[in-house]
Amino acid sequence: MSRAERQQLLVRGETYAALDESGDMGGGHGGPPEGLFVRDARHLSRWQLTLDGAVPEVLSPLDGERPARCVLVPRGGRQEPPAHTLFREQALVEGGFTEILRLLSNRPVPQRLRLELTADADFSDQFELRADLRTYAKPGAVRSREARPDGVRFGYRRGDWESATEVSATPAPDAVIHTGTGARRLVWSLALEPHAECELRLRVTALPHGGARVPGSGTAEEPVRATAAAGAGVEEAVRRTARFEVEFDGSARQTVTAEAGVDGSTRQTVTAEAGVDGPLRQTATAGTEFDGSVRQAVRPKAERQAAEDQPASVQAEFAGAAHHAASAQAEFTDGDGQTDITEAEFAAGLPLPDWPQLAAACTRGLADLASLQVPAEGPDGEALRVPAAGVPWFLALLGRDALLTSLFALPYRPGLAAATLPALAAVQATADRGGAVAQPGKIVHEVRHGELAHFGQVPYGRYYGSVDATPLFLVLLGAYTEQTGDLALARRLEPHARAALTWMLDHGGLTSRGYLVYRADEGGLANQNWKDSPGAICSADGERPSGPVTAAAAQGYAYDALRRTARLARTVWADEPYAAQLTRAAADLRDRFQRDFWMERSGFPALALDGEGRQYDALASDAGHLLWSGLLDKEYGETVGRRLLAEDFFSGWGVRTLAAGQRAYHPLSRHRGSVWPHDNALIALGLARYGLHDEARTVATALVEAAATDGFRLPAVLAGYPRGSHPAPVPCPHACLRESRSAAAPLALLTAIGGA
Repeated sequence: MSRAERQQLLVRGETYAALDESGDMGGGHGGPPEGLFVRDARHLSRWQLTLDGAVPEVLSPLDGERPARCVLVPRGGRQEPPAHTLFREQALVEGGFTEILRLLSNRPVPQRLRLELTADADFSDQFELRADLRTYAKPGAVRSREARPDGVRFGYRRGDWESATEVSATPAPDAVIHTGTGARRLVWSLALEPHAECELRLRVTALPHGGARVPGSGTAEEPVRATAAAGAGVEEAVRRTARFEVEFDGSARQTVTAEAGVDGSTRQTVTAEAGVDGPLRQTATAGTEFDGSVRQAVRPKAERQAAEDQPASVQAEFAGAAHHAASAQAEFTDGDGQTDITEAEFAAGLPLPDWPQLAAACTRGLADLASLQVPAEGPDGEALRVPAAGVPWFLALLGRDALLTSLFALPYRPGLAAATLPALAAVQATADRGGAVAQPGKIVHEVRHGELAHFGQVPYGRYYGSVDATPLFLVLLGAYTEQTGDLALARRLEPHARAALTWMLDHGGLTSRGYLVYRADEGGLANQNWKDSPGAICSADGERPSGPVTAAAAQGYAYDALRRTARLARTVWADEPYAAQLTRAAADLRDRFQRDFWMERSGFPALALDGEGRQYDALASDAGHLLWSGLLDKEYGETVGRRLLAEDFFSGWGVRTLAAGQRAYHPLSRHRGSVWPHDNALIALGLARYGLHDEARTVATALVEAAATDGFRLPAVLAGYPRGSHPAPVPCPHACLRESRSAAAPLALLTAIGGA
């Protein structure tokens, strides 16, 4: 088993911890890095426990639950059973990490032991830990270590950048020892009475640059519990009650009093039943969404008006649904506002009586989405929670990822879209900035908070290298308005939507070149569509285009954006001339695309055009995105849909990004032969749009069966090997282990097969 497979991830907002099977963190570069990470920095690079100077043996490996637990014993031979057992329990709090160590004596006689915990914080930036092993100069950087009565404080300073990590323990360590490597070793000498137990509690608090200290995340106040006659320094501890403040909805604060637990939380569950009109009556949970907004009841697809010429009736219908949902009392949450969803609660009333595996995948996806929420601000500074792209590499706001995640979840969790749209509006570009590829009206690609972004050593602090985030912003705004009837958000974001359209028409190239076009960014991304790896846009033989690139999928998004924004202009903004202009632009784009991109010999659209208008003829999954957006006419669309299910495209686990048999194909390449669940979710939605329902179910079945091999969690990307070559999906290297688009993909599959 590889290190990545043994690794467990704990995720909570902007904080995540990657631990090995014993609960240790060993740092490292190149592979999936271990440690505690907050706001793109590693605040704990080493966290290693020993008993009497030796690494303990793993009796039960760390699980992935919350809190995570493992069982350790001292190493020894077969002749003598372990003298004691260590139960280790670990959990994240926002901006920190907590641990309970419970030692249980297995012997009828007293014993003494030495427990040591070696800790260090290297404050590495995420970009330093990637497999490319790049190095970055850090002139004037200073690290500090300060022993404290209850632990140790690690500090880091470079110019105006400052961050710190505090480790505190109850009971306090007997000593804090220098190791000679920069790490510090916390030492306890413990006495255990016969069959007694003692408990140590530790808290790690990250103080990132620019981050607010989280209430309750400072010095650990949780007590030590002693059972029977525990060892020195432990016996006088008593069980206490912890009092702390929790922010539930980004504005109101509530004080919670609870007996101290490893994650300091209490739990409350409130659900509401709602009658749903139409042919299917459902039980729906309604109330506060992950980000504090109101969650609506799930509604069957047959119940909604889908005709594009009836937006007013759609809006009125969903306005009533939103009002009904707002009247419900509360969401089931735990004491820190995290959503806690069981399969039964989510699946109740969903049209899945014969497909429990898809219900399980949806439930797992929603649980992952709940943990992948990061803070953001809206245009007026309001606090929001939005989907991060994924861990370990992208626990940050990425425009395209957040928009697609919100689109997939829209029929079931519209609160994600209600947060994502204003969050992206708040960081919409307002001026030209060459290094960030920014022009007025463009929607951001990536927002980072790390040291290297702060000092401009990577361009991603606020980076706009995406040709498709801007049209997807408009697609989501239009879809959200139609789905929910929330006209207020469409009115509030009208200036942002118009600015986005202006960017598409002017800087984006729709007016001057007829298409959305991008150029490689030397300091950033060579490709600026969803397939953003350097060789992703190519011909069948692997040749890469030079000069301006016109990627096919982005034109589909632009077409959908023009049509949906025209509808907003007509029905919400009362601007008929603007609506007519956008409708004409969409129709012209459709005609132009089918003329310039369609390859008669292949019966398939080109992947891209180069600066001279030459077709790049790789057969790629991007054609499925054109089905989702409706850019192709019916005959072409049906031809493409059926072609995507041919053996060279369809691996058995999903549709490959590039069809096998082409010189450019590689099953382990990120975008030239692998299988991406979110890509397949868009394809399934597109197949359903063109009436290819059997094909949509085939794609959905493949993804659900892939998810079933890993606890019903879909990975970010799978290798493109055919299903018959290996009994389980083969993972791709260097991929995110949890990803928001993949987490939301089962919801899109549910929609594609008729669930919404």
